[in-house]
Amino acid sequence: MTTSTHHQSFLFFLPLAQQVALLKDDLLEAVDPLLDDPELIDLVRQCLATRHPQSTRTGRPGIAPDRLLRCCVLKHLKGWSFRDLERELCSNLVYRRFTHYDAEATPDFTSFSRLFALLGPSLTQKIHQRVVEVACESGVAQGRKLKTDTTCVESNIHYPTDSSLLGDGIRVLSRSLTRIASECKSGAVKVVNHARAVKYRLLEISRAAKSLTPVNQRRMKKSYQQLVALAGQVVHQTGKVMKHWHKGKLPVVGSWLSVTTQMARLAHFLPLVGKVIQQTQQRVFRGNTRVEGKIVSLFESHSQVIRKGKAHKPNEFGRLVRVDEVENGIVSGYQVLEGNPDDTGSFLPALEQHLSCFGRAPEMATADRGFFSARNEREAEKLGVKKVAIPARGHLSHKRAQHQKQRWFRRALRWRAGIERTMSHLKHPFSMTRARYKGDRGFQRYVGWSIITKNLFSIARWQELKKLEPARKNNEQGDADLRPAPQATR
Repeated sequence: MTTSTHHQSFLFFLPLAQQVALLKDDLLEAVDPLLDDPELIDLVRQCLATRHPQSTRTGRPGIAPDRLLRCCVLKHLKGWSFRDLERELCSNLVYRRFTHYDAEATPDFTSFSRLFALLGPSLTQKIHQRVVEVACESGVAQGRKLKTDTTCVESNIHYPTDSSLLGDGIRVLSRSLTRIASECKSGAVKVVNHARAVKYRLLEISRAAKSLTPVNQRRMKKSYQQLVALAGQVVHQTGKVMKHWHKGKLPVVGSWLSVTTQMARLAHFLPLVGKVIQQTQQRVFRGNTRVEGKIVSLFESHSQVIRKGKAHKPNEFGRLVRVDEVENGIVSGYQVLEGNPDDTGSFLPALEQHLSCFGRAPEMATADRGFFSARNEREAEKLGVKKVAIPARGHLSHKRAQHQKQRWFRRALRWRAGIERTMSHLKHPFSMTRARYKGDRGFQRYVGWSIITKNLFSIARWQELKKLEPARKNNEQGDADLRPAPQATR
């Protein structure tokens, strides 16, 4: 049952609550009133009501929508795990006051994990749009200027190698087969434990890969052949067990639910392991390093290989994210892209998203030279953009060089450079360096909540600066009055 947002304090907590109110957190105090927005709370309430047909009226009392919203913001601001969030809420009075828990019991980390997963990508997009609307209503963002760029957000995976992917596949399939065998008649499913053999093959490959001599290359290929053979045996046995299950020939004497769960896991991982075997054969034995649809993780199969030209990190493993920014550091739009597309194709979608968000085209739109194309400039002008500031690539004609030397063009490029600071800000204070939620949906939720949290604090910072502006002007006026008048010179 969805709990009300009106929380009545315990009688004996009131004296302590008066003292807790004196404890201040500069970051949280500024953003606290923004989270009381009724539309934001209604969006979360509607999501919680979709768990079951009668979720709003029956069942055990659940988490209130305002508390869930505040816990999401607090988690992404601090970069905590779910266990860290539970521990900090139990021990810190300031965080309890911010999340409206006060003296009541807080959920455990498993409850937080399940509840956060309810806020899917579509709802996250709606919450982000509402936060941008709040920025427009407050005067923080007017939508007159737009800058866009792309960045790589890493998935929560280890560095992928062919040998480690094969080892992961053998371990995952063998584990599920062992659990199925424990629920079946003794001896019905014979599972061979290849853990020791796999460990030795991985060590041999790691040692042989340290040198590129012909002898070590032959040793490495031999170890790969043995590892691929082990993976093939496990895949073959998994296929037989699944075939017997579908035909009803598997003698289950234990929990059918447990066997069904493990069969679903086998159905998910078996095609991925088969694809890893194929790409290993192509890459190691045939020298084809450009395999289509390359798998870089069995557990985060949506991850892609991203190359952004960084000297210190030529290959990144995750997803490419487009970030659109308007005035005062407000991220007005974002999109998790498929694969590793060229930046040229991301400029027009950014303008279309801006049109749907603000109802009009920006007066000025800018991006780096990776977004440049003559078509992009023409289409932007057709949409109503008065000034398009994208530097061209390659040798410039005299006319183009004079165009890019204009004062407004150079000022627009200086303003565009601020998006690099925004992306660094998203990745470090707001934990968008590595997405730690599972799956494609979890990846999109993680990126969305990092951007939502950043926007909330950008709005709060702007509002605090506006409050301080009259005092600053008074101080400047007072300093001007105290200055001595200039003496007349002869």
